[in-house]
Amino acid sequence: MFEGFEQERVRTGGAEINLVRGGEGPPVLLLHGYPQTHAMWHAVALLLAERFTVVAADLRGYGDSSKPFGDEDHASYSKREMGGDMVEVMDGLGFESFAVAGHDRGGRVTHRMALDHPERVTKLALLDIIPTREVFARTDRELATAYYHWFFFIQPYDLPETLIGGDPTYYLRKKLGGWGTALETFAPEALAEYERCFDRHTIHASCEDYRAAASIDLEHDEADAGGEKIECPLLLLWGANGIVGKLYDVEEVWRPYARDVRGKPIDAGHFLAEERPEETARELLDFLEETSA
Repeated sequence: MFEGFEQERVRTGGAEINLVRGGEGPPVLLLHGYPQTHAMWHAVALLLAERFTVVAADLRGYGDSSKPFGDEDHASYSKREMGGDMVEVMDGLGFESFAVAGHDRGGRVTHRMALDHPERVTKLALLDIIPTREVFARTDRELATAYYHWFFFIQPYDLPETLIGGDPTYYLRKKLGGWGTALETFAPEALAEYERCFDRHTIHASCEDYRAAASIDLEHDEADAGGEKIECPLLLLWGANGIVGKLYDVEEVWRPYARDVRGKPIDAGHFLAEERPEETARELLDFLEETSA
């Protein structure tokens, strides 16, 4: 799926991160969402690599990266820790500063990374999310119905792990074939990777990811409320047919969180990078080249 890319592993202070790297030019880090791996970027990465050095990584707890067991306070899966992994990864690859695009959970890691390491993140693109604290603050019946997993995954260990583990492939496919994107959208090779990696360790780690979002991540976000903002240019892309685009004015929600906000919908569901890879890549390229001029 990543022709011309090299696979590498980089050890950080808390994990070992799996990634692929390819292309030449300024560095761009791509981070995936739930329940996926770096494979979600396979089509977009090839297009970006024509002009940029592209690093597509598996988040801690996902794909072929290490999957430490969760702490009682869920700190090991806080977005601060997961973002710190990626700063260390880019250090290890020799990149002092870089652009980042994050989808879904990767977008939440990316948001925290831009706040904690503003000198490192030069450009930021977030795909199909609003801030975590806004999700919880704005929850209503419609959001809770569509995003039920946010409240299922945060139940104490090991309730969700046991239920999902009863038939992991069934659950994975149900999550992928929703939010406005048909299951047939996904390349067979990518789907096979998602299924291969969705083992009991990933199931637990991903639940910890969401438990952290409902606890320690909110503490970090509340500490920044009204003060810290994203300093670099921010591009928002969202699926016009997905939940986020239907429920929220995405740009308006993000405006208090960043100093330079722009965005647009793409005719897709939640998984826009796989449903509309050419359009997604074009928007990213235009943004990255504009802000690097």
